[in-house]
Amino acid sequence: MKPWFCIPIFALSSLLISTVSADEAGKFVSLFNGKDLTNWDGDPKRWKVEDGVITGTCDGPEALQHNTFLIYRGGEVTDFELRATVRVIGDNNSGLQYRSRERPDIGKWVISGYQCDIHPATQHTGMTYEEKGRGIFGLNGKNVMLDPDGHRWLLSEHEPVEVDLTEWNEFTVIARGNHLIHKVNGKVTSELTDHDEEGRALKGLIAIQLHRGNQNTVQIKDIRLRTLTDGKLVPFDPENLPKGAEKIERPKTRNPQGKKAAPPKAKE
Repeated sequence: MKPWFCIPIFALSSLLISTVSADEAGKFVSLFNGKDLTNWDGDPKRWKVEDGVITGTCDGPEALQHNTFLIYRGGEVTDFELRATVRVIGDNNSGLQYRSRERPDIGKWVISGYQCDIHPATQHTGMTYEEKGRGIFGLNGKNVMLDPDGHRWLLSEHEPVEVDLTEWNEFTVIARGNHLIHKVNGKVTSELTDHDEEGRALKGLIAIQLHRGNQNTVQIKDIRLRTLTDGKLVPFDPENLPKGAEKIERPKTRNPQGKKAAPPKAKE
């Protein structure tokens, strides 16, 4: 099946270049100096640099009221490629936030927006997701589109990418216009084409998630960004839906934190 994004189209408009500084577009720039959290902002009780590695720690279920984030203060991003080498120790998950916004109505260092999920359960590894927003778009192995009404369409499928999250893995986000690609160790995990104009974001913040709940430590030893200048908005055309595309419900999960299923709800 020919992927949806490969179908020839005419661009509706071009997007702004990332405000994150770089010597020139197309070159990767490190967002972490390997020594301290310069240009990063997060709860100092939770985030530090240890042995040259960004380290965030959740001590257990009572440690955090909600997910907290280490926010990059070097500027917002629009079209870009982001690569981060990450591992998570403990039965929990993390995530790379991008084109996101702060939520002071919930709490300090709280973020809402697109996320590349760094999750130990294979179906969620590298999936497309929106933190505190529209939820899961496409699981690992899915190429999904949101139509202008926010309905999900499964365009194509491939074999999910399996990794051991306790080992170092490279997560990649490529954002061009309203087309988003997630990769793990160079292999595509999920894609999203977002035609939901009211819900989508075309620019915003980068951040790293520290998930509440089960005790866990997230570590990042390398995070790099390069700006892209060829991002275009993919226009919605129902006549160009690939053969076999089907409307789907929002995916659900039994693994809100780690590999273990969610505990049953207490009876009222």
